[in-house]
Parts: sequence; structure tokens; C-alpha cells
Amino acid sequence: MVCVNPFSEFYTGCETVLKDAINRLYPDFPLPSILLDVPPNLEFGELAASVCFELAKHAKNKPRTIAQELVQAMDVSGFSLIDSVQAAGAGYINFRANSEVFSSLTLKSIKELDATYGYVKTDKPKKILLEHTSVNPVHPIHIGQARNPMLGDAISRILKNRGHEVSRHYYVDDVGRQSAVIAYGYTKLGKPKPEGKPDRFIGEIYTVTSCIMEVKRLNKAVKSSKNLEAQEAAKLHRELDEWVSISAEMEQRFPQLFNKLLAEISKDPDPEEQVGKLIRAYEAGEEAAKQLLREVCELCLKGFRETLCSVEISVDCWDWESDLIWNGDVNRVIEQLKASPYVFEENGVLEFDAEKVADDLDLKKKLGISDDHELTPLTLVRADGTSLYTTRDIAYHLWKFEQAERVVNVIGMEQTLPQLQLKLALSALGHPDYIANLTHFAYSLVRLPGYRMSSRRGRYITLDEVMDGAAQRAYNEVSKRSPHLSDEEKRQISVFVGKGAVKYALVSVDPTKPVVFTWDRVLDFENNSAPYIQYSHARARSILRKASREPKSADYSLLTDSMERELVLMLARFPEIFLDAAENLKPNAIADYVNTLADKFNRFYTKLPVIKAESVGLSDARLALVDATRIVFHNALTLLGIEAPERM
Repeated sequence: MVCVNPFSEFYTGCETVLKDAINRLYPDFPLPSILLDVPPNLEFGELAASVCFELAKHAKNKPRTIAQELVQAMDVSGFSLIDSVQAAGAGYINFRANSEVFSSLTLKSIKELDATYGYVKTDKPKKILLEHTSVNPVHPIHIGQARNPMLGDAISRILKNRGHEVSRHYYVDDVGRQSAVIAYGYTKLGKPKPEGKPDRFIGEIYTVTSCIMEVKRLNKAVKSSKNLEAQEAAKLHRELDEWVSISAEMEQRFPQLFNKLLAEISKDPDPEEQVGKLIRAYEAGEEAAKQLLREVCELCLKGFRETLCSVEISVDCWDWESDLIWNGDVNRVIEQLKASPYVFEENGVLEFDAEKVADDLDLKKKLGISDDHELTPLTLVRADGTSLYTTRDIAYHLWKFEQAERVVNVIGMEQTLPQLQLKLALSALGHPDYIANLTHFAYSLVRLPGYRMSSRRGRYITLDEVMDGAAQRAYNEVSKRSPHLSDEEKRQISVFVGKGAVKYALVSVDPTKPVVFTWDRVLDFENNSAPYIQYSHARARSILRKASREPKSADYSLLTDSMERELVLMLARFPEIFLDAAENLKPNAIADYVNTLADKFNRFYTKLPVIKAESVGLSDARLALVDATRIVFHNALTLLGIEAPERM
């Protein structure tokens, strides 16, 4: 018999006999939705119930007495996976699995299902549009932003293996000041060909151009500050001093680029006006502006594609923000909102009343907002007639829902308010049903101890640099641990170890918590890291190679040691962990699980002989256990986009 979810099979049997006993002895008792939990220790069985404590209030009796009555009333004869049921402690009921039957079912099912084990398919597949990464094309993807593509890729893999049709989208934010600043600087340089990686080249132009423009703007403001109050004038002087300092830093880092841009920009009496003209011309779809800004954006995206390809992350569709303006979608959204009772004009600026929508349509509870929380209005259009990012995002999401039934946005926590305003705007446009099908997967950013990143200073560590550094550090570690390998083998191993280490570090932490990126933790071969898990997989592979035989004489009744039982239970629970990760978008649950599995496997391997076990039946049973563990390591790591190596 092949079972897709062995633990669920055992759970269902235990739940059935428990419910049957409760219904017979206490027919009036309302059953809780969850009756059973996995106890903290196998001494208490594979499953335990604490329902007797609630029953005690209902029946006016002691929990222990009720537990004993229920155990006596249970008939487990029709459930081969259940070995025994016992009343324990002050009123718990502990269920023990039949070790031989449970181990046989679990290990044989894993062997048979192999690369598909754990990936429980949904009976209601959906079209899901998942947006991830979407870094503005103004500089290389840096480590502070790198959590997004890693999380997005893992979520995509999990949902696909659940049976959904997933389309991965990148939203290119090419409209607005940042892109126009780059285009302005790029033109001043004479549209040169990139030297080196194009996104890094674009990032340098952006940093230097915006720095020179800011110093010029502040100098002008300081000269006109005679009529300002002393406090405001002092603030201007402090800002100018800061930017002069940044300017000196830029000149030192990029002397040739800085001096050429300074000379050319200095010829313009008002660079800000030139950038403003570019912004307006691009939104208006003027051909020259379109060609210029698309050219610089494409240069940066070319670098992004190289970076994502190097970490094996794919994008199915690159969606340009400007297209939504040029095809009229944004204007149509603005007109439709203006026709609603939720838009007002203030000082020439068009505002959307998010609070009024939430109240009128009674949406706060549905959005998880307290009644006393007042939502701030959303600016739709500036006084100069140009639209804002969230306005364009509304049009984008109307398009998204034409393509898919569900939308998942992997976007930082700092965008929580705009994402709420987006949902309210969609509701005001007659789509309140989109709220339930639009998920903002929020996450905290990455911090580097002792290093403060600053885009405007051009001070950041790129994802490319991090991956190169990870590979080099991995090479050093592999060289120490496996000096017998050839240099080519060490290099090959170091690439996938470094890649996996960075991915795991960015995915394994709860997304609501920041990642503190340190090399000691990222490349730890002994605990809670991708190298540790990869090393465990390679160890399982090594055991199987040394055995060089199929475990055809396995006697599963001999797997009675607590470490063996714990390992079987962990393997049986993988489908349950996968379901939780897929239904609740929790890639970190997969990371936590596979790390715990590595802990249990390494304890088992250290304490119990496999190939040289006491008998062939036990040796083969343990080999089957090792092989099943190898398969689950591989399947769990695949969900995280991490390679499971043959050797390390």
C-alpha cells in the first residue's frame, strides 16, 4: 500500500476512535475542532489528547477518570496503525503507533513516491499570479533586497508542487523620478556602453547624478534662505553639509564619472526642471522619452536577469508600469474612482478617502484592522497631473485579476498601508471579493551588523558580491573538511553550497522578523544552515553508496529505538508540514522542518550502526530509513531552491 500522507492516516485513525468514544459516552459534548497534538516527547506516544480537561467541566468529573473511561470505551482493532491507547498524567490520552506497520507504511511509501513524496496535491487547483522581486531598476539588487526573490521563489515552488498553476511576475517600476534621474545622467554622459555588469553601471550613474543634483538644489535653497526662520535655515545648511560630504565620497570612489557628470550638469541652470520634463514626457508617451528611459531600464534589467539566473530564480513575465499609463488603464481607474463617492480634491491634488470606503462597506474586520484605526487618504494624482505609484498599482491589480484567480504580492512590510489602500480602492471599484484573493506576503528586510546601507550614498553590498563571497568562504570550508577532493570538485561544491547557504539564511527566518546576516551563521556546517542540511544529505548518500545493496530483507519490527521512531515520525509528518507551508504561505516552516530532520538524522547516524547492525533484517531496515531520509531531504530542499548534493 502506498500512502501519500502516512501521518494523516495515523491521525485519522486515532481521531476516529476518540470521537466515537466521546460521542457514545458524552453525546451532548461539543467536539473541539482539534482533538490531537504531537506530544513533546515520544514517551507520551506519537499523538496525545487533552480533551478530557474540557470534558471534566462538562461532565463534572475528574479528567483522569474521564480519560480512563474513554480508553476503556475505545476499540482500535480495526486500525492497524494504532498499537495502544493509554490514560496518562492528570487526564491525557496517549496514542502509540504500531512501530512495524507505521514504519513499513511510511518508508515504503516514500520509496515508491520518491521525488513526489510530501507534495500533497490540492483538489481545487487555482491560477495564481505571484509578484516577487520588483526591485526598482536604479542600481543592482543588494543584500538588503535579496530576501524578496528568495521568498518569492520558495513560495512559487511550494504552490506549484501543491498543484496550482503559478505565474511569476516582475513589476518594472520605470515611471517616476528615479528612472528620469538616471536617464538624465546617462544622456549627459553621451549614452555610453556599460563597463562591466550593466546594473552596477546604472547604479553608479544614478548615485552620482542624484548626488550632484541634490547639492545644486540645496545650494540654491541656501542662497534663497534669508527670509526663512533660523531653525529652517539651519536645517537646510545641515542637509547641504551632509550632501557635500556624500559628494566628496562619490568623487573619491568614481573620479572620472563624477567629474564628467559634474561638468555637464553644471551647464544646466535647472537640472530639476530637466528631470521633471523627462518624467512628464515619459508619462505622456513621447517617443524620444520612451526610447531613452526604456533603454536605461533595460540595461539595468539585463543585470537583474543575470543575477537571478545565477541563483536559479526565474520570472515568467516582466510587467512595465508605464504600459498601464500608455494603454489608458490608469486614466480609466482614475475616472472610475472620481465617479465614486470616495474621491475628493484638495489644493489641486486628487485624494482617495480610504477610511470612508472601509466604513461604508464594513471592511475593517475583513482587513484585520481595529475599528478605532483611522486610515489615511491615498493621493491619486499630483497637482501637476502625474499619477502616483499606488494609483498605477490599482490598474495593475485589475489586470492581474483578469489573468488569475488569486494574487500574491511578495512586498516588504513597509508597504503595508499602500497594500491596504489598494484593497480598499479595488473594493470601491466594485471588487470587494478581491480582498480574500489578494495576499500581501509581507517581510522584514536584511541587516548587516556594523554596516549601514544607503542607496543614495551608493553604499550597499550587492547580491552578486554576497554570492561570490559565499562561494569563496564555502571553498575554504570544503577544502578543510575534504582535502582529498580535486580543486575542480571543491569549486563545484562551493558554488552550490554558497548559493544554498544564502537562500536558506534569507528564507528560514520568520518573514515578520528581520534577518541579521552574518557569515558565521550562514555557513555553519554544524547547525541550522543549508550547508549543515546539505552535508546531512551527502552523508545519507555516502551510507547508501558504502552499503551498495538494496534493502530487500528489511524487518521493520526491529526499528524500536527511540531515535529510529522519532526519525520515522518526522518523515511521516513531511506532507503535513508541506500542507501548512502551502496553505499558509510559510516557506520558513519547510526550512525549520528540514533542519530538525537533519538534527534527528545525525543523532541516529552517530549512535546506531547502519551497515554493521546486529542482523541483516535490522541493517536493511535502517538502510531503508536512511534512503527515505535522503529522499525527504531532497524534496524539502527542492522547495527552497537549494541543491541536495551527492558529495561534500
